[in-house]
Amino acid sequence: MAARIPVALSTASVFPERTAEAFELAARLGYDGVEVMVTADPVSQDAEVLGRLSEYHRMPVLALHAPCLLVTQRVWGKEPWPKLERAAEVAGKLGAKVVVVHPPFRWQREYARDFESGLARLQASHQLAFAVENLYPIRAAGAEVAAYAPHWNPLELDCAHVTLDLSHTAVSDSDALEMADELGGRLRHVHLADGGKPGLPDEHLVPGRGSQPCGPLLERLAAQDYAGIVVVEISTRRALTDHERRIDLVDSLAFARVHLAAPSPVP
Repeated sequence: MAARIPVALSTASVFPERTAEAFELAARLGYDGVEVMVTADPVSQDAEVLGRLSEYHRMPVLALHAPCLLVTQRVWGKEPWPKLERAAEVAGKLGAKVVVVHPPFRWQREYARDFESGLARLQASHQLAFAVENLYPIRAAGAEVAAYAPHWNPLELDCAHVTLDLSHTAVSDSDALEMADELGGRLRHVHLADGGKPGLPDEHLVPGRGSQPCGPLLERLAAQDYAGIVVVEISTRRALTDHERRIDLVDSLAFARVHLAAPSPVP
């Protein structure tokens, strides 16, 4: 029997609550670990504090999301390569095996030009996976704007490891199952969420509440030799109470566990 695929909780899933709250909820609700989204929250940036939280709650840090969002451009400085080096350092101290990376923004011209070769060099010098996440084009007034370079779609990039985000496939109107098949062994990490329709906003719904094939993808992973983890990365910012937030996190975990326990035939 194949080993059970771990299901982790992204600390982004509890926003606007803070990183420490995510560890507590992950432990209380029965998740297998945590993915730390590095943000302006000082706790998310501090390997020593994160290590203490992990030990206290018995929640391993399974992945680290580097601070490469628009709102985290100044976290750990403005230069992208030192930020990724620091992410790798923190991940290594915590025992995390994956660092999630976004493609460069279009205006980061030098970074974008060297992204694929630089990432390969970085990958070769660290015992972990830098997994490039699929993003989406920006569409306005019938036109498509390339916000990321060399491309928003990792299928178009020469990178060893990829993170597949199902909220982002909704925004880009991509076929998530087809993307997973084309990635093959490069699929190293999954962000489990849902989305309702193409285009922004990027909703990060509870899986099963949108249009994405969340269940079939998980069942396919369970039937294959998928060696990565599944990370619940939903938005609970509109939850009116802590109870509502917990219900969404419980439902997401239950959805993942049910479908990962029901493998479908490999296509």
